[in-house]
Amino acid sequence: MSLNETPRGGRVHLALLGKRNAGKSSVINAITGQETAIVSEVKGTTTDPVFKAMEILPIGPCVLIDTAGIDDPGELGELRKKKTLEVLDIADLALLIVDIKVGINDADRFIIDKFREKKKPLIVVLNKLDTIEDENEHETKHETKHKRIVSSLQAELNTLVVAVSALTKQGINELKNAIIAVIPEDQDKFKIVGDLINPGDFIVLVTPIDKAAPKGRLILPQQQTIRDILDSDAMAIVTKEYELRETLNNLAKKPKLVITDSQVFLKVAADTPKDILMTSFSILFARQKGDLTEFIKGVKAIARLQDRDKVLIAEGCTHHRQADDIGSVKIPRWLRQRSGKQIEFEFSAGATFTEDIKKYALIVHCGACMLNRTGMLSRIERVKEHNVPIVNYGILIAYVQGLLPRALEPFPLAKMILEDN
Repeated sequence: MSLNETPRGGRVHLALLGKRNAGKSSVINAITGQETAIVSEVKGTTTDPVFKAMEILPIGPCVLIDTAGIDDPGELGELRKKKTLEVLDIADLALLIVDIKVGINDADRFIIDKFREKKKPLIVVLNKLDTIEDENEHETKHETKHKRIVSSLQAELNTLVVAVSALTKQGINELKNAIIAVIPEDQDKFKIVGDLINPGDFIVLVTPIDKAAPKGRLILPQQQTIRDILDSDAMAIVTKEYELRETLNNLAKKPKLVITDSQVFLKVAADTPKDILMTSFSILFARQKGDLTEFIKGVKAIARLQDRDKVLIAEGCTHHRQADDIGSVKIPRWLRQRSGKQIEFEFSAGATFTEDIKKYALIVHCGACMLNRTGMLSRIERVKEHNVPIVNYGILIAYVQGLLPRALEPFPLAKMILEDN
């Protein structure tokens, strides 16, 4: 990923769903103005969800998700529909594409109901507007007919309905404006660190450069945090853990905050004076992408772990694992040491989370820098439904190293929750 690209986790996720041959791929191409998706008259051309990061004016950075038809038949079709329904968890909003001549059926209503259950916005897009023929010889414009259809369907479904032609591009600008109107207002609300600092503040970022660090660049959470600091008119000072003490001594002004990679928490805590606030990248992302309160409650479950309990280590992306990988090696080791129990560990990565949540005594999740907030909150809600505790990497690491109270000092309410539990 180029440094000037908005990462997928920071983009609005827009899912296109509907029956086979409703024109989902064609609508994607019309919205983007490019041949982004494969279009064919053959039903079922799109098999698995296809993700495409785009900058779409005037919407901004988006991830468009093209999905398989919700009416795909057979055993393979059921598997494809299952993949399509998984997209609902990460979608910020959806376009339900309907052939205007075919109309709405039970499969479409199923999708509408699913989005209502999840309290997410959905726009019904009546595609193939160009195929409507005037039934009344006195009507010279098919707009009159399609407006009646839109008005009737909108009243019936109590959902925003827009008519378009992906072929002629009629209605595409209206669709873009409708998307802008229903994008959740909190998309830009959740900052990484910007709400904790003031213009002119110094923020020191501790970024270890070891065998796990990507060659020639910083990892994504570090990049995003630096950008958030700069957007807040504060100053980011980047150093490695072994140069932290010298860095702090050479500053003429005391920094407002020290942010560290969780893996060097102990050294950074030892070298950072007590009167300087300290936390980790992972804890900041726990707050921005997830639910800090729920993670703090979840960390208490470590003390209740028993022999043969199952713990899921979940990551939002896939990557090449090093010999001493944080998720598959270090965290299991720390949990066994802290609990003194023989715990069984299972692992998931990428878009696949887990279906059998209730079998776990604890779920440990990464910082979710590659997931959008909607996707991460969906995972948390699914876990809460089964009363299974969930904790984030950074919270867990600070806890097992005895540093969690200090790491939560920048967040007074969160620290109170820790002390109350």
